[in-house]
Amino acid sequence: MGWLDWLFGGGNAKKETAAPRVASPPPLSRTPYFAIIDVETTGLSPKRDRVLELAVVRADQDGNVVDEWSTRFNPEGPVGATHIHGITQADVARAPLFRDAAASVVPYIAGLPIAAHNARFDLAFLRAEFRRAGWDVPWLPAYCTLDGSHHYLPNLDRRRLVDCCWSARVPLNDAHSALGDARATAGLLRHYLQAQGRVRPHPALISVQTDARGVVWPAGPSRAPFASLPDEPASARSRPIRVTTAKPKQPALIAQLSRLSLVEVLDEGAPVGSLTYVETLLDALEDGVISEGEAAALQDLLEVYELSDTDVAEAHQALVRALAHKALDDGHVSRDERAELESIASSLRLSGELVPKLIAEAESARAIRLSAKLGPLPADWALGEPLHVGDKVVFTGFDGRERERTRLEHRTQELGVRVLGTVSSRTAMLVSDGSFAGSKLARAHQLGTRIVDPETYATLLKHLQPAKIAAPKPRRAATATTTVIAESAPVTARTPVSPGEIRAWGIENGYTVGVRGRLSTELVQAYELAQLEAQKEPAGP
Repeated sequence: MGWLDWLFGGGNAKKETAAPRVASPPPLSRTPYFAIIDVETTGLSPKRDRVLELAVVRADQDGNVVDEWSTRFNPEGPVGATHIHGITQADVARAPLFRDAAASVVPYIAGLPIAAHNARFDLAFLRAEFRRAGWDVPWLPAYCTLDGSHHYLPNLDRRRLVDCCWSARVPLNDAHSALGDARATAGLLRHYLQAQGRVRPHPALISVQTDARGVVWPAGPSRAPFASLPDEPASARSRPIRVTTAKPKQPALIAQLSRLSLVEVLDEGAPVGSLTYVETLLDALEDGVISEGEAAALQDLLEVYELSDTDVAEAHQALVRALAHKALDDGHVSRDERAELESIASSLRLSGELVPKLIAEAESARAIRLSAKLGPLPADWALGEPLHVGDKVVFTGFDGRERERTRLEHRTQELGVRVLGTVSSRTAMLVSDGSFAGSKLARAHQLGTRIVDPETYATLLKHLQPAKIAAPKPRRAATATTTVIAESAPVTARTPVSPGEIRAWGIENGYTVGVRGRLSTELVQAYELAQLEAQKEPAGP
């Protein structure tokens, strides 16, 4: 079996549909130190939606799997987005209710630190189900492998499970089944634990192991089960639940969404603590514009992520700004893209003036660039890498030279170079006169960001070069029908590009790709073949 087949299951594995089990854990030859969980749910809201499937994979102190357990539950209502989790009404018709199986879940997680990818999400649903079942849930110490990826995998554009597994070369079979995702998360946790000798240990991963030992679970429920949570909005109990059995139409901005980096959203002003919520929001957007039900569910998630109203407003605005700039990368925003941007902004409760303002600014900058007639670099150019349209720069210092800084920043923005307030891995350069050594300068030194003085920068701006254009991506031969990609196998780490880039290529070349980051073996192989063919083509004039 080749690396591709081993890593992502060869594309033919079926989702496990084993009959639900409610037995106690069997005797073990090794002691479990972690309980890695994953849930599949009917929607995004722990208050309004239900757990369809739960998997627990227990691992030892080195991250090696000790045992695993999974079951499906009857949600006592519609199953929700079948095109995401693959679970149909028939699959859960004879499954147990959570309240009937709750006592069998506890032995698998009691006394152990819980780990999950986007742990706040999974734990919020698990707590809600136990509460509905009449249990008093103790505090559950947990480690989030998504949060941990910032420490152990610092250079990722996106941080979904598929992205982290891709970077860590962890197998991800049967993506978006609870057991498949729990196994992958266990592999990711093992990667983190085994990196301890090369990377400074993540403090949260150390502390959670101690915190969990003192947690005491009750012997059983303390009250009768609730039909719904006491704090669940009445409208949530009476509203019809959306049932999606087929994939929705892909939105006009799907390629831009696939290529969008969390760093870009951070650059636009999103609070650092909001990025996990933004990742969840991007997943929702990949299905299309957020529906009223999804918007209500996302509102419930704000409590899970403990975000203030200000945090949310800044995160929403940063996301729309970053997405708008992605849409403007080719110098043109289609009617569908404009309408979708405005719809997204509206669903996120942002001003209706934001998108037209962004587009107007970009069109104005494009007109100025055209009138500036950007030319080639001088023959004696000696300043290294030139400045390009679309680059991101940060200014610091200029004590006593504020008017000069303001003039430079204004001209920079006029010509289509982005002026940002924080230094990140995507910052092209920091402009500093050396008058102030603050956090921006320290961050630039940490990242190895280029630092230039104002005089050098003025020269770079004078000789601004066109935006960097990616090499043309060959399109596959036209066929009479659109190729539909199988959903069962995601991606391979053989190619150096990210899953998002492959998804975007597939969309641009007529493939129908899965939601939530999923890729198939067929699509990855088609992408790799196209790149090989491109390398064989003779260079243009």
